[in-house]
Amino acid sequence: MSKRTPSRFTLMEAGLLSLSLVIPVGLLVLPDPASGQDRPFTSMAIARDEADDCRVPKPSADLAETAYLRNGYRAILRILIAEEALASETCTCLLDQFTWDQALDALPRFQTSDNPRLPFKVLDLYAKADALEAHVAEVCAE
Repeated sequence: MSKRTPSRFTLMEAGLLSLSLVIPVGLLVLPDPASGQDRPFTSMAIARDEADDCRVPKPSADLAETAYLRNGYRAILRILIAEEALASETCTCLLDQFTWDQALDALPRFQTSDNPRLPFKVLDLYAKADALEAHVAEVCAE
């Protein structure tokens, strides 16, 4: 073997050695939670907005077998709530007056296809829900 060309084993050893030196140094840079130092991003808790209390939650997996369907039902429920708020001219949270069953029952109104796996266009439902919620917010701001 030539003295100028390092062997493959030597390169691998050099790589492992550099990793073994870098990892402990990286750990030393991180603050210790036991010392009372804050650990940015890993320990930060974001406070929920009051408006989130009235935000339609993500439905459970029991509601439908796919996320596409669950997201559609969530958008339908948002639409129903916004429509009721506009019809009743109320600015209070109506979320507790609606159930997932109402979203399921309203499916025929929003159905755009006979395909049971894609009965509606979720993006269109999101756009409609967003527009109605913005209109409710606008009316309630006056």
